[in-house]
Amino acid sequence: MKEDVSTFRKIVYLSFPPEVSGRPVVCNLAMLHNLSFNILRAEINPRHDGSLTLEIAGSEVDFHKGMSYLKENGVRITPASQKIFRDDDLCMHCGLCTSLCRTKALSVNPESRLVEFDVDKCTACGMCTRVCPVRAMVLDMDEDELG
Repeated sequence: MKEDVSTFRKIVYLSFPPEVSGRPVVCNLAMLHNLSFNILRAEINPRHDGSLTLEIAGSEVDFHKGMSYLKENGVRITPASQKIFRDDDLCMHCGLCTSLCRTKALSVNPESRLVEFDVDKCTACGMCTRVCPVRAMVLDMDEDELG
């Protein structure tokens, strides 16, 4: 099935208080608000605080309805960085970042032996920025309001 390129996508950090962490509020994003989500990172334990990093996709209207639903249910929402950039002058093409890139946005070209970066595949998880020895991978913070 071909994905609709007009789909709105946003990465958000969610923080759950103990009384919410055991409820299916994230599943309800799909069921009640026609949104799909990809879990990028999760630390959820029932009866404890929890955090979740999600890439959420759907229509922009449904996205904002879903965010309102989460807020009404006690979930704190923080916009995540939306883009990772590479400083080509700093990159020494060591390939360390490619071993942690789950989406294959970073890969080594077998012919040139250089690290290539496909921004469109990047989910801005930030793993590459943590391991880059020369700090060539940079997080660009998106301060847009979630509405």
